[in-house]
Amino acid sequence: MKDDTSEGRFRTASGIEVDAVYEATAGKAEEFERPGQFPFTRGIHPNMYRGRPWTMRQYAGFGTAEETNQRYHYLLTQGTTGLSVAFDLPTQMGYDSDHPIAQGEVGRVGVAIDSIDDMRTLFHGIALDEVSTSMTINSTAAILFALYLSVGEEQGVGREALAGTVQNDVLKEYVARGTYIYPVDPSLRLAADLVAFCAREVPRWNPISISGYHIREAGSTAPQEVAFTLANGLAYVERVLAAGVPLEDFAPRLSFFFAAYNDLLEEVAKFRAARRLWARLMKERFGASDRSCQLRFHTQTGGSTLTAQQPLNNMVRVTVQALAAALGGTQSLHTNGFDEALALPTEGAAKLAVRTQQILAHESGITNTVDPLAGSYYVEALTSKIEDAASTYLEEIEGLGGAPKAIEFMQGEIHASAYRHQMEIEANKRLVVGVNAFEEEEEPPSIEKPDFSALEVAQKLRLDEVKAGRDAGNTSQALEGVRSAARSTENLVPPIIEAAKASATLGEISQVLREEWGAHDP
Repeated sequence: MKDDTSEGRFRTASGIEVDAVYEATAGKAEEFERPGQFPFTRGIHPNMYRGRPWTMRQYAGFGTAEETNQRYHYLLTQGTTGLSVAFDLPTQMGYDSDHPIAQGEVGRVGVAIDSIDDMRTLFHGIALDEVSTSMTINSTAAILFALYLSVGEEQGVGREALAGTVQNDVLKEYVARGTYIYPVDPSLRLAADLVAFCAREVPRWNPISISGYHIREAGSTAPQEVAFTLANGLAYVERVLAAGVPLEDFAPRLSFFFAAYNDLLEEVAKFRAARRLWARLMKERFGASDRSCQLRFHTQTGGSTLTAQQPLNNMVRVTVQALAAALGGTQSLHTNGFDEALALPTEGAAKLAVRTQQILAHESGITNTVDPLAGSYYVEALTSKIEDAASTYLEEIEGLGGAPKAIEFMQGEIHASAYRHQMEIEANKRLVVGVNAFEEEEEPPSIEKPDFSALEVAQKLRLDEVKAGRDAGNTSQALEGVRSAARSTENLVPPIIEAAKASATLGEISQVLREEWGAHDP
């Protein structure tokens, strides 16, 4: 982006000033640093994609569990190697589909999951020991995990065989997204309980995915995305350590989730800087082993970068963003459908999104060597600049008492960045093709939308059947087990699993915790 206020000055999308030419001394990279070695700037594996490509996920959730199950089966036939679940807002906020607050929102931005019956349907015909599943869920993460684990056990899949990730990152909800339920401290306890439980019982599961994606989608810069995400990560490490779990029992299963935006080389540098900075923080603060210093991350292409105007242009944006993620060394990737600025992605758009990843992996040649942009004077310099800027933010957050105490500070920085970004677009200092540059008169595309009213009615009827068919006494007893655990210091996940198996609903379990802990009031 050119800075029109000063002749000849250029900046990255995040506002980092860019020189015309870079020399060999511009970055910090050491000549002897190798991929797979601390501090992992060049990747966490020595061979990276020469061994196998990144996991190709597609994020999907459509109204009912039946519809979403159909899409999962379709995606698996198209070469997707991992499933990713989008939940509707009531599910994210801890309300059943029949709650008055859920009215009008059931199934609209993802799948509605009220009980173990819905989870069974969601994965009908899919062997849970043959896929890895990512669930984008936070405040109700422990409940959805309990439902998933219970369905796995019904299939005969042991806990040791389940593989996947649950987001479980409540701090970023307070900072950037808003689907929180409880006050900060008990929310952190619940998140830490899930990490501790998985460290003991579910060794292949990633019990938390510390998310910069939503921080970036809220309007942050790339350095802010790195800094605020890692600050949250440090807070979780400290919380789990305080619960008595040894660092090496859980740190290797921590995972991260970043966005990929349009400034190709800035994004590549961002991923490299995040890896290096996290490795150094873990080593210096906690004395972590090299394995526990590895920053493993999933990437999703930037949803807010997609435009409703000239939506076919989004195919190019998604490709550039996916390329940045791969060149930056991601472990798994979701590519958005080009029509997502208009509605839920159509089947054709979802297939093209998968094909985009497959072409990059199998035709572009970028998987032939590890960290192919290493040694670029510009990329190395930008990696160091992003690391330095993120480190400065981390020092400020530390001075405020850590991430849980710095929520308002992070919110303010994101809001200021988002405002600057929008003002630059409106002043035509930042060009968005099809929006404020190269516009065309065009007919709005016709998008067929589901009948959400009928969907909501059907989901409520299904929920009524679940409640009518369960053993009410058994369910009530299981819910009291959750209540008792909430009042003590015992790990909450086992009683939540028992409640899930007793057909207690997500809303009922959430309500017990609301009654014990209260709700967060911003």
